[in-house]
This record gives sequence, C-alpha cells and structure tokens, in this order.
Amino acid sequence: MYFKAIFTNMSDMRRRYALRLAGRCVILVIGVLFCIFDPSQFTVLRGMNFFQGPTWLHLLWGIWVIDMIVQLLPIRAQISLGSQKLWRMRFKPIREKISMDALTQHIISISRSALWVLLLWCALIAVIGLLAHAGIMTDTALFMTTILFYVCDLICVLIWCPFRLIMKNRCCTTCRIFNWDHLMMFSPLLFTPSFYCWSLLGMSIAAWLVWEITILIHPERFWEKTNGALTCASCTDKLCTQYCRKLRPARDAARNAR
Repeated sequence: MYFKAIFTNMSDMRRRYALRLAGRCVILVIGVLFCIFDPSQFTVLRGMNFFQGPTWLHLLWGIWVIDMIVQLLPIRAQISLGSQKLWRMRFKPIREKISMDALTQHIISISRSALWVLLLWCALIAVIGLLAHAGIMTDTALFMTTILFYVCDLICVLIWCPFRLIMKNRCCTTCRIFNWDHLMMFSPLLFTPSFYCWSLLGMSIAAWLVWEITILIHPERFWEKTNGALTCASCTDKLCTQYCRKLRPARDAARNAR
C-alpha cells in the first residue's frame, strides 16, 4: 500500500519515467539471462551480422533509434522539458530585461562544468577501451555495459544524479547536459566495430551535436532567468523529488482561497 500511494501521488511525467526505469531493468535482466544461457544472441554485435536476421537485440536497436529521432525533432511528445528545452516551442521569454553579459557568463560557467563531466567520462571510457583491447571485456561485456548505463540514466533522473555534484544544477529541467544521455550510454560501443554498434553511436553523436549547436545559437533557452518555462513555478514535469515540498504550500493556499 505504501508503494502504491507513492506511485499514485507521482506526477504523470514522473510516473511515466518510473515505468520506463522498470522496463529498462527488465531489459538488463533479459540481457544477463542471455549472457548465461544463450550467448549466441550477441553475434549481431559483430561486423555486418545486423542484416542476418531479427533478434531481440534488433527490437532494442529500434527502441533506441526512435528515442534519438524524438530528441532530434521538435515534436510535442510526452518528453520532459529538460530534454526539449532546445526547441523554440519550449521557450517562454522572461519579461524582465536580462543582461546579455549575465547570460553569457552563465553559459560559460555551466559549459565549463559540462567540460569537466566530459573529461571524466572520457577517462572512464578510456579505461573501458583499455580493458577491451586487453581482451578482458568482450563485445558482449561492452554491450551489457551500455545496457547498465541505460538503466543508470533514469536512476539519475528519478533518484540521484552524481553529475549534479559537478554541474550544480537545480534539477533535470535546467540541466546543461540532459541530452548527453545517448552519447554517454553508447560510448562503450566505440570498441565494437559493427553496423549495430556504430549506427547507434553515430546517431547519438548527431543528437549531441544538435544540442550543443543550439546552446551556442540560442543560449537563452537554457537558463531559467531567460526562459520562464524552466522555473519551478512553471514546471509541468515535476520529475524533481523536491517539487512537492517547494510548491505544495502555495498550491494548497491557492485552493483554499477559491
């Protein structure tokens, strides 16, 4: 009953992401079971074996490709604002006049933090690459690492994100690196030269480039002091675990006033 109450009180967006996390955990378990009982399922990860016949990995490939296509298009899907704030339709200009110098300094500051995240992640991937080169990590192990990152991605959104220690962002909605998820997730596949792996990595790089180029062209869309849609008061996603304590008193007062 306790967990049912928690699930019922979630926002629609948070509930949707919680279900996605559960689905990703199931995928991880399926992957582990195939590793133990039928390792031949992972032959699709080698060379051009992608075109030899359908497997459960093809279904997973399709899910990932669709996820990245959605990131690359300005569509009004059930996607968090943190991921879609790069698009004009998600921009809500602040009426107050904001100094361009202040905006520039903010973007420089968060981009400097993002660079530290990038360097740390590259160091991690370099270690994985060394393990792969030494034969310690097989193609299957690299792929399972990607699925593990797939699960951890939503753990960062829903439970706790270690990158906030570096980024200092309030929540996912204002996160500078929100759409780095696929690039970070698929980076271990760099060491598995195959159509399956490199097609996913290539699309993730494209999604990352669109995000980064948009920050350069439209930085005002990525700061809550220039984009009103990113403020707590305007939040519709409520993915943040802190939003209830922040907004519930004001909302209760507004209801009582009616």
